[in-house]
Amino acid sequence: MIDTLFKNPKTRFTLVFQLTIIALAGFAVMRTILIIKTWPLIDNLFFEWVYIFGQGLIYDIAFIGYFYIPFVLLLLIPLLSWAFLNQSQHRFSDNNYVNELASNGPYQLFAAFRNNTLDYRQFYATGNDTELSRILKDQIQRAEPYPDKGIYNIARHIKGKAAPKKLNVMLISVESLSAKFLTRFGQEKNITPFMDEFFTKGKLFTNFYATGTRTTRGLEAITLSIPPTPGRSIVKRPDNSEMYSLGMVFKKMGYDTAFLYGGRGFFDNMNAFFLGNGYEIVHQPRLDEKEVTFANAWGVCDEDIYNRSIREARQAYDNNRSFFFHIMTTSNHQPFTFPEGKIDLEPGEGKTGSGRFGGVKYSDYALEQLIKKSSRQPWFDDTVFVVVADHCAASAGKIGLPADKYHIPLFIYSPKHIKAEEIITLSSQIDLAPTLLSLLDISYESFFFGQDIMSPGFKGRALIANYQKLGLLKKHELIFLSPGKEINRVNLFFKNPLLEKITPDFPGVRELMSYYQGADYVSIHRLNRLYDMKKQFAGRSRPSRRKRI
Repeated sequence: MIDTLFKNPKTRFTLVFQLTIIALAGFAVMRTILIIKTWPLIDNLFFEWVYIFGQGLIYDIAFIGYFYIPFVLLLLIPLLSWAFLNQSQHRFSDNNYVNELASNGPYQLFAAFRNNTLDYRQFYATGNDTELSRILKDQIQRAEPYPDKGIYNIARHIKGKAAPKKLNVMLISVESLSAKFLTRFGQEKNITPFMDEFFTKGKLFTNFYATGTRTTRGLEAITLSIPPTPGRSIVKRPDNSEMYSLGMVFKKMGYDTAFLYGGRGFFDNMNAFFLGNGYEIVHQPRLDEKEVTFANAWGVCDEDIYNRSIREARQAYDNNRSFFFHIMTTSNHQPFTFPEGKIDLEPGEGKTGSGRFGGVKYSDYALEQLIKKSSRQPWFDDTVFVVVADHCAASAGKIGLPADKYHIPLFIYSPKHIKAEEIITLSSQIDLAPTLLSLLDISYESFFFGQDIMSPGFKGRALIANYQKLGLLKKHELIFLSPGKEINRVNLFFKNPLLEKITPDFPGVRELMSYYQGADYVSIHRLNRLYDMKKQFAGRSRPSRRKRI
């Protein structure tokens, strides 16, 4: 057999066999390396070893089949894998690391590309729309009755508690700013000295969570206040303009609204999304050469985009206009390079630099420079600064949705207008927009799923999700939906929580479904589009549309 395959090739399939064996050996080596890197996180049980390599071999063979067998045979294995293999088949163990090690490889990469969107009603457990719509509306606080009683139609009037404060807003999304980097949340390496002190001077939300694990998910939640739907973020999907957004609220009030990004806005479709939803765009290509002091593959350093933000703010002020700027940074991202001589850690990655800690500390330094420079501007006293992360620095864990990997800070600062305090209420990124607007006492027409965190009627909860899993976090309990119509529960009170399958009748599941099934329905039926909302508030019926965004 060995002679046939390697020493004395005799058939036209010999090369195919050789390449197959080499590829399988390479995949096995790769899986072994990943096991070594995650050794402390798996349980070292014999059946788990058998599962990792056995299930992994099945996925590897399926992947190879896409390329090797000619003509009809070429299609046979891919077709079989397409029909009978799926990305949930590898969920054998309660330890998510074991599951991912079994499936990790080219097949999962290809499958992720193939399944960049998921049909919610086909793959997830669902409930009665009328019942879930009622539950959703009961969860969302409203000052006035809904003008439309349709399913999942949460269009409503929000009335400010006092005269509106027409203050400027700088909303800063800091790349990968996990709560764990701050001393307030247990960090001992002193990598955020400025934020540690700065965050005592305003409202710090200490129990705040990202909705997802990617920048576009954070931008989606902050901008649209909508739960994540399976697959790609709305930011990256087609037909995502004229949606009800935070920028649209400020624009309607006469604000200059802009999205300022340290990178190139065509990345992840950011330019198209923000331009289509009420924002002007300022990104790296629009910066003058003299404005760029440092740049890497991801964009300019944080100081550069902050300096441009100050320049834009001064221009708005000189034109007697209020401004709402959403700033997205890039420096706290691999390769963690930044200008030298700014902090006491060296830029770079791995053995050549300080890695993630350096990226965090430089982000802290750059934010300090923004606040110091802004404090010398005439618009400073009437400006609200909002600091939040887009997502955490890592998202892997033993369970499919490790809640601690979604914990981020939210900080709101305006010393002349907002008192300093800590808010411990459990909440997530979809709640940022209504909370900010409430602090400004702004009355507006809303289609936000989120709520004012400080409202007496708000019941603490957080929505967290990844590409496929959709979760609801309450106190020490996480329940989530998965493809294959699975529903799982995790009791986070325990150090090593166990995954438990539950039924739709389990307490909290209906509320969970109401958010995600509601968000899917709203997206499909375009209920949060400005054109449709105008007709809703005017008392006219909404046309039936089934176009998926």
